[in-house]
Amino acid sequence: MSLISEAEFNGTLAEPSMASVGDYIALMKPRVMSLVVFTALVGLAVAPGAIHPVTAFTALLCIAVGAGASGALNMWYDADIDALMTRTARRPVPMGRVKPGEALAFGMTLSVFAVAVLGLLVNLLAAALLAFTIFFYVAIYTMWLKRSTPQNIVIGGAAGAFPPMIGWAAVTGSLSFEPILLFLIIFFWTPPHFWALALYKTADYARAGVPMLPVVAGDAHTRLQILLYTFVLAPIGIAPWPLGYAGPLYGVVASITGAIMVMLAVQVFRERRPVERACRHLFAFSILYLFLLFAVLMIDRGWGGLIARLTA
Repeated sequence: MSLISEAEFNGTLAEPSMASVGDYIALMKPRVMSLVVFTALVGLAVAPGAIHPVTAFTALLCIAVGAGASGALNMWYDADIDALMTRTARRPVPMGRVKPGEALAFGMTLSVFAVAVLGLLVNLLAAALLAFTIFFYVAIYTMWLKRSTPQNIVIGGAAGAFPPMIGWAAVTGSLSFEPILLFLIIFFWTPPHFWALALYKTADYARAGVPMLPVVAGDAHTRLQILLYTFVLAPIGIAPWPLGYAGPLYGVVASITGAIMVMLAVQVFRERRPVERACRHLFAFSILYLFLLFAVLMIDRGWGGLIARLTA
């Protein structure tokens, strides 16, 4: 006897996809992708050595596609919990506009394409780092850590910190301490950024059964952890200046914005319920903080050098 009924054959399985181009774009998490591409561009810009314009464009395109692949695979696997959270319920898979199998196939296809092209047209180290980043985000963070530990954001945040290293490797074919420092900035930025969001979305995570820190350990402990991570983040954010990787402009911007981050973290720590306003302020400013650090680093250190290398 066939395992597929006639109704399934004539109905569900035979139905064409109803997904639009916009749905597939949404699968790739374009806002996250833009941050990934930007930090990778900075890694590429500050790296020493020459790179052909076409090679630079290819590297950034592959990193963008790889980030999109990670987003699609994340939405495929997390469709069940996404449907339970107000923040994610309208994503294409839980809304039924994209079928889970379509999201999986789309993500896998993009992953293979991005890694293969980066390896063939740029270099193998950059491709290996991109492959590991996709694997880490999908298998380690999405499939394992996110549903099993309140430290999911801390460990899983490493996936979002790799793009500057990939950009650097695309130019040099190697790694050094400077791209690792850029990795550390994003790594220590991630917990206060996402825990600020989790504090005013606790009910969402609790309903979906995701063990985010405020769900498991409570608001007070989460506020303390945000403060501690921000105390570590601020000096790491300034570090490229005293280490000679950036000039005074970067030092001034990193010092001022780092102080604001600490001030907002203290505000979150001291404020009792409702914490939503303070957390929203920290969450919003943290995005601006990371953008300013990397933008000023590229202007102060890498932009002129990148233009010179691309036009040489």
